[in-house]
Amino acid sequence: MTPDGGTGNPHQAELKAEASFIQMKGNETFKIAVRTLTNDVIDILQNNDTAASDIKHFIPHQANYRIIKAVGDALKMDKEQVVLTVHKYGNTSGASIPMAMNDLYEEGNLKVGDLMLLDAFGGGLTWGSALLPFAGK
Repeated sequence: MTPDGGTGNPHQAELKAEASFIQMKGNETFKIAVRTLTNDVIDILQNNDTAASDIKHFIPHQANYRIIKAVGDALKMDKEQVVLTVHKYGNTSGASIPMAMNDLYEEGNLKVGDLMLLDAFGGGLTWGSALLPFAGK
């Protein structure tokens, strides 16, 4: 929530400086992200007659380790299926999934035909998932 700014309530210099900073309810956002991503993945797997165990690489948006772990646990993904790079790069926003895919590829762990599940939750509480095989170069 940003109480000041934008065209509806333009920022004015005489306002308190702290009023212009974005505020987030972290615990509520965490719960929404975990529930939304888990349900979205369940839907995409069911719609494609695919089991979580069929996924070679679960590549979530690398925003927060706790969210990634909670979603992976809820989906009963093995530790080896869940791709983590947030400890290396932090939250790189929209680049986090391609960067994680590149790490897998450069490490020799992403092979042609590997089934990948991409999963993102981002700004504005938007989300999406994609289920696709790796096609290679």
